[in-house]
Amino acid sequence: MKLVAAIIKPFKLDDVREALSEIGIAGITVVEVKGFGRQKGHTELYRGAEYVVDFLPKIKVEVAVDDDKVESVVEAIIGAAQTGKIGDGKIFVYPLEQAIRIRTGESGPEAL
Repeated sequence: MKLVAAIIKPFKLDDVREALSEIGIAGITVVEVKGFGRQKGHTELYRGAEYVVDFLPKIKVEVAVDDDKVESVVEAIIGAAQTGKIGDGKIFVYPLEQAIRIRTGESGPEAL
């Protein structure tokens, strides 16, 4: 099992959710996060004062999947989240040691 975590632009969330749904992914976790990468934020003007916005709003989408679905999940996220501009985000794939469904006590891939 793997945990696929993707940091994406907020306005791409619906596209990513829809793309994952189309390949049969039923459950995702979404968290609003802030961060920066190579773009290192940007400068904004507010009431005549200039200030630097270091941390940009992003969305973190987490999907726990069986090993055989990792590639299709990654491809679906890339296809839905890519704009071709800086700040599109990143995808991380982590090993997932165990998953347990609290309601039934099922564990492993059956719990996903």
